[in-house]
Amino acid sequence: MYEIILADEAKKKLSKLDEKTRTKIGYAFERIKIRPYKFVKRLYNSKYYRLRVDDYRIILDILNTQLIIYVIEIGHRRDIYKK
Repeated sequence: MYEIILADEAKKKLSKLDEKTRTKIGYAFERIKIRPYKFVKRLYNSKYYRLRVDDYRIILDILNTQLIIYVIEIGHRRDIYKK
């Protein structure tokens, strides 16, 4: 089972979201702990992955050797890919 670690920026964005969205993201994190590759897609020309939760996207990195999922960024789909 993978461990999920959130970057400081991701923690800040998650705390600003409403309770319903935070709950959905929490359920998504629980799902990807077991089999992350079933629920994520690789970003084009990048080593990172994305996870969809309604209109929000979670950018993450999966470290297989250490069984860690590192959450880099959480944001609305209209803003997340501009960075």
